[in-house]
Amino acid sequence: MSESAGNDKTRRRGADTMTTTPRPAHVIVLGNEKGGSGKSTTAVHIGVALAHAGFRVAMLDLDARQRTISRYLENRAAFAASRGIALPTPDHIVIAESADGAAEVNARLDQAAVLDFVVVDTPGRDSYLARAALARADTIVTPINDSFVDFDLIGQVDPETFEVRKPSFYAELIWDARRARAKVTGREVDWIVVRNRLAQLEARNMKRVAAALEALSKRVGFRVVPGLSERVIYREFFPRGVTLLDRAAMEEFGLGHVAARAELRKLLDGLNLPGWDPARLA
Repeated sequence: MSESAGNDKTRRRGADTMTTTPRPAHVIVLGNEKGGSGKSTTAVHIGVALAHAGFRVAMLDLDARQRTISRYLENRAAFAASRGIALPTPDHIVIAESADGAAEVNARLDQAAVLDFVVVDTPGRDSYLARAALARADTIVTPINDSFVDFDLIGQVDPETFEVRKPSFYAELIWDARRARAKVTGREVDWIVVRNRLAQLEARNMKRVAAALEALSKRVGFRVVPGLSERVIYREFFPRGVTLLDRAAMEEFGLGHVAARAELRKLLDGLNLPGWDPARLA
C-alpha cells in the first residue's frame, strides 16, 4: 500500500495501543450497485475514523473511473500539507477493472495482514472487482437512500400494501458471498444496511421503508443502522478532504456539525467492529 501524509504518526500511535496478537486485517466492503447513496462518503468517514482511533487502516478504491475516495484522500493530503497540519489518513490504492483485477484485489488483501482494517469502496455497478471484494469481506456495508427506489436493490414490495414480496438480486448476491466466505473462515459475515440521507422530518414513506427493512432483515439476515443525513457539509468537505472528526481543520464548527458528528459516531458504534471503542476518538 502507498503511504499517505501523516499516517506514520498515526500508525505508531495505533501500534502502541493495539495487542500484539497477529490476526488478518478485518475487511470492510461498502457495496451497492446503485449510485447516489453516499457510499464513498460513508467509506471515507469510516476509514478516517479508524485512522483517528489509532488503527492501522488502508483503503481500496475499486472504481478507477470516478476515483471518488482516491480524490478525497488526495485532497486531504494536499490540504494538510498546505496548512502544515497532521490529519490521520489511511493508505489507499486504486485498482482498475481488468482481466487481472480480481486477482489484484485478492493479492492486495493478502498483503494487508500487517493492518488492522481494510476499507473497500466498490463501483456502483456489478463488476468482477466488487464480487472479488465481497468474497473476502468480514463486514459488508450497503448504504441506501431512504426510498423504495433504493430498497428495490435488496427487496421487492407489494405496490398496494408495501409488504415485502421477496429479496432482490443484490440480496441474493450478498447471501451467496456470505455463505462462501463463512465456509472459508468459519465465521458469519456481518451485513449492515445503512439508511443514508434520512430526511429531517418524519414522513409516511420513512415509516414504510423502515417497516420493509425490518421485515426483509429477518428473511435475509442483515442489520439496519442509521447513517448520514442529507447535509450540505458533506459536499463542502470534499475539496479539502476533511471529515467530521477533523475539528482542528475546520474554520467553522456549528450546531449542524455537532449533530452530524453524533450521527457518525452512532454509525461507527453500530458497525460493531473488532477492537472498536468510542473512547478512542475522545
